Amino acid sequence: MAYRRAVNLLPRGKGCVFSLSTLCCHKSFRQHANRPGLRALHTGTSLMVARLLSVDELFARSSLQDYLKKMENEYDECLKAVNTCAMEEHRDEDELRAKRIRVSLLGPLVQSIRQMDSKHKEITETEALLEDEDAALRELAEEERESCMGEIHSLRQEILGLLIPEEEADLNDLVLEVTAGIGGQEAMLFTDQVFDMYQGFAQHHGWTFDVLEHMTSEIGGLRHASASISGPQSYKRMKFEAGVHRVQRVPKTEKQGRTHTSTMTVAVLPQPTEISFTIHTKDLRIDTMRASGAGGQHVNTTDSAVRIVHLPTGVVAECQQERSQIKNKEKAMKALRAKLYSMKLEEEMSKRYNQRKIQVGTKGRSEKIRTYNFPQDRITDHRIGTTVHDVRSFLLGEDLLEEINCCLQDFSNQETLMELLGEHNNEAA
Repeated sequence: MAYRRAVNLLPRGKGCVFSLSTLCCHKSFRQHANRPGLRALHTGTSLMVARLLSVDELFARSSLQDYLKKMENEYDECLKAVNTCAMEEHRDEDELRAKRIRVSLLGPLVQSIRQMDSKHKEITETEALLEDEDAALRELAEEERESCMGEIHSLRQEILGLLIPEEEADLNDLVLEVTAGIGGQEAMLFTDQVFDMYQGFAQHHGWTFDVLEHMTSEIGGLRHASASISGPQSYKRMKFEAGVHRVQRVPKTEKQGRTHTSTMTVAVLPQPTEISFTIHTKDLRIDTMRASGAGGQHVNTTDSAVRIVHLPTGVVAECQQERSQIKNKEKAMKALRAKLYSMKLEEEMSKRYNQRKIQVGTKGRSEKIRTYNFPQDRITDHRIGTTVHDVRSFLLGEDLLEEINCCLQDFSNQETLMELLGEHNNEAA
């Protein structure tokens, strides 16, 4: 798939980028992204990423204003129904409960909408004083007007955040898998660096990083590795990393100084809770074997390694990191649950978003989502047309990686909002 940098640069003015909770992360760039799938605008055979709209541009759309009015009306209707049903003797408890839940969900949104409307009225009243003959009064009116404008902008940000529904998987932890791709030993060395980058990213956020698998190569790289990552919003912040990562550099094994291109793949699997996902014991085949690879006297002496096969789907998970068979079984089950849950989510998402041309976060192996170019000291995220510099700092898994993920989340939120507005327009039509 050929990618093009978006031709529309984002506005750079104060507070102009659509950001729900990540404005502080945008330092050197303010561009594009997506939710678990990046919607793109197609122009002929090429592909152009859509521009990230500012808050003011979004609120200038009549479709958004209509949608907010719809939310207000729904809130008023539900609140009235709750009050009416509460006084009736023969009321439908299920319907009453559903209305109460809807009122609690819409309450914060409607409150912010009405606060914003109130501030607009204050501005109208204040602007009448700007024509007064008293210079001191005009100055006070101007200060009041600027204050109201700032509050309106903050309320708009808050409203946009409240409009974005929380994805079920966003509340989960995750299982991370990295696998060396094209490029032999160089690909394995890069895979090892990327795995370390994500461990640094987890430490940066205070998450736990528990290695499940770690298959090394002859010269210290990684063939394949997986880890369980747990912490607040861990899946939500990591989901955009899934896909093919490409590296361009002179390998350690290269004697003539030529630049090579290698790849590795990343899979980010949401880890379900016991409540949200159940696996039946009768559907599992559990095999034990002796561990292989580095490990001293423990290796090849005890049957501590565990492989679990989910018979209905053929999905396999294994672990040999621990000396204890019981602990390896627990870790393998965690990985298996994540794989099966991810399959379930992908099936649901494909039904809902079957019009999307690109899937990000669903392990689309054919798409190179990011290039790490060492000679030019740059990292380019092809989904969002964004380039940042300082590869070594990026691979620490701290601020630069956080910046790109913030931008991806912002564009994802905008895409979600556009889908909501599109659905609303279709219903109105």
